[in-house]
Formats: sequence, structure tokens, C-alpha cells
Amino acid sequence: MQWLCLSMLLSLLALPARAHEVQPTIADLETAGGTVTLSLRMNAEAFVAGLDLDGLEDTNAAENADDYDALRALSPDDMAQRLQDAWPQIGQGITLRAGQAPVPLILEDVQVEAPGYIELPRPSQVVLRGDLPAGASALALEWGQGYGALILRQQGVDEPFTGYLNGGETSPPIPLTGQGAPKSGLAVFAEYIPVGFDHILPKGLDHILFVLGLFFLSTHLRPLVWQITAFTAAHTVTLALGALGWVNISGAIVEPLIAASIVYVAVENIWARGLNPWRPAVIFGFGLLHGLGFASVLGEFGLPDGQFVPALIGFNIGVEIGQLTVIAIAFAIVALAQRVDRGEADLRPAQVGYGLAMLGFVALSFALDGPGFAAYMGAGAPVFFWPLAALCLGCVLAVTFVDQLESYRRFVAIPASVAIAAVGGFWFVERVFL
Repeated sequence: MQWLCLSMLLSLLALPARAHEVQPTIADLETAGGTVTLSLRMNAEAFVAGLDLDGLEDTNAAENADDYDALRALSPDDMAQRLQDAWPQIGQGITLRAGQAPVPLILEDVQVEAPGYIELPRPSQVVLRGDLPAGASALALEWGQGYGALILRQQGVDEPFTGYLNGGETSPPIPLTGQGAPKSGLAVFAEYIPVGFDHILPKGLDHILFVLGLFFLSTHLRPLVWQITAFTAAHTVTLALGALGWVNISGAIVEPLIAASIVYVAVENIWARGLNPWRPAVIFGFGLLHGLGFASVLGEFGLPDGQFVPALIGFNIGVEIGQLTVIAIAFAIVALAQRVDRGEADLRPAQVGYGLAMLGFVALSFALDGPGFAAYMGAGAPVFFWPLAALCLGCVLAVTFVDQLESYRRFVAIPASVAIAAVGGFWFVERVFL
């Protein structure tokens, strides 16, 4: 029965990998001498292949993923030519307006990087230029449906606009002279908290699995506090160093090592009975790697000039809130099973409660599954609710066979750790060899 639970957890937790991760387009808007320039740092292969990027987190999940992979392997010159050929169609989804009047934009330059590690997206630089209408005082950018996330940054003014658009959205009017009064440090701090939280929930699946690996080591609070403290201290250091540009390590190195860190903590959970003396130090080292991953996201979003510290602190607090939310959700589910295992709660109510919760999560996975949920959360409802249902199944088995030694560890902690290790191992192999 234990291995039936394990096999179901493995099948439910084998979620899409992030080696073909979709990254947002970054647009820099600048005006000078009656001319407007829009510079786009984009995943050109996704646009040329016609991928619908709205709500897409992994290019492998797209219908035309093979076209994307073929483009990803092209030389810079060949890819630049393919992008120029496709631009008349792509450009129709990018409209700049001064009031109600569209500002015609001409494709002026295309720069594509060498293929490099083809499992990661490669950025391409596209420069568009147009003439400002006479008397224009503000511009608004319409971003095409299916074009995914866009980070829009104004350049060349004292108080620039910075905004985040999803596919099909339009920016507010952006004054050409800047936004006027600067944002306070408190406002910037508050603005970056949800950015950090969003990188954990729902978009940071590898970080979620790592934190869950810490959680399933022990039913006691003290080991978890030691691990979270070490992890937080470490990723705070490299987040700051990476955001400052003092440390920069290729994603081809960082991403496989993050996957390896997931495997390590999960495998150690299977064999260790508690917190080993060396584990906090190892977690600290892994935290340095995860901090570099956080820093790359923060670098993509951009840090406002003159408000670096409030933005950095806000982002880091958002990450911490996201991690604590993951732990709180896991604890809320397994707490009753732990109490039954310790003889502090009755078996029957726990069986009924977990059975109903399991059915509820399965029902939610079907009821909420759709394009709206996927666009908002970055993945379909089953990705979030089936693992919760599987965890409830493990808890049902733990309370049912509570007379067996360490039933919670046998039916919940170990199967969950094996599933986490399997997913992390698959990511490592994919990021290194596939």
C-alpha cells in the first residue's frame, strides 16, 4: 500500500520542467529630438514560431514546440534573418500611440546571440524607431495578445515609468518628460513585494520543491527553523550581489545545480531521521545558488534608479512570504496526520477529513482548469491541485495505518521526498544533457 501511494505521488508530482522556461520581453522606451525608440529584449524564437506565450511557462508545453527548438539551434545570422522575415506579422501586435494616433515604427536593427546552451532561452535585441507626432506629450504601448509578459521601462528622464503588461494589455499614457514626483522608498518597497512573491507562487516551482524538501525532513519545528534560516541568509547575500552585478554566473551552471539541490535535500530526507550537523551548512550553500536565480529575475524586472535598497528589500520579503506560504499550506494539510501519528487526535475524523479534502482538490482541478486560470497562475489547475490531492491521499494512508511504526514518515514524508527527488533528478538530466 505504501508503494501504491508512492507511485501515485510520483505520477502527480511529475510536473513540467523549466529548462525551456519562457521569460518576459523587456522593452526600453526613449524619446529624443522628435524620435521615439523602442528597444526589445525578447525571446525571438518564440515569436517567430508563433507560440502563444500568454500563461505559458515552458515552451515544451506549446503545440509547435518542435519549431521553437529548431529555431533555437540556428546561428545568429540565420535567426536574425528569420526574425526580419517574420517581423511584418509580429509587428502588427506592437502598437505605439500618441493619444489616438498610431506612431509608425520601423525595424531598424536586429541582434541575436550565439546559440549557447540551447535548453535556455537566448535573448535577441530588436530596435524599433519612429517619428513623434507634433505636440505629442504622452505615449501608450499596446502589447499583442499571445505575446506573454512585458516589462516596459522608460529611459532618458529623471522619473521614468516602469510597468508590467500581459499579452493583450495596453500601458497607461506615459508622459514624455517622466512621471513627475518621484515614488517614495516606501512605495517602491511595497511595489516589489508582489514581484518577489510571484516568483515563488506560482512561478517558482523549483524553489517550491526545494522548500518542501526542507519541510518533509522532520515533524519538529526546530530543524525547519534552522534550515529556513540558513537558506534565507544565503540567498539574501547572493540576491544582493547578483542584483548589484558583482556576481554573475551563467544559467547553464546555476539551473542544473538548483535541480541537484532539490535532489539532495529530498534524498537525505529518506535516509536521515533528523537534522544532521552538516545539513544547515549544505543548505546555506544551496541557498547561494537559489539567490542567483532570484537575482536573475530581479534583473529582468529592473531596479529603479535611486531606490535600489527599498526595491531589493521588498523583493526579498516577497520571496520570504512566498516560501512561508508554501510551508503554511503544507503544514495545514499534514498537521492532523502528524497529530494522529502522535496519538493526539482521533483516527476516524481524520480519515473523513482527508478523504473529503482529496476529493475537493480533484474537483477544483477540473472546475478551475481553463485558459483564465492558466493565464493568471502560469499553469493549469491540475498542476496545483493534483499534488495536494496526492498529499491528502498519503495522509489518509498514514492515519489509516497509524498502528504501524512512524506511519506519517512511511506514508507521507518518504513518498513525498521520493517524488520531489524524482522531479529534481529529471530536471537535472534535462538541463545538463537534453
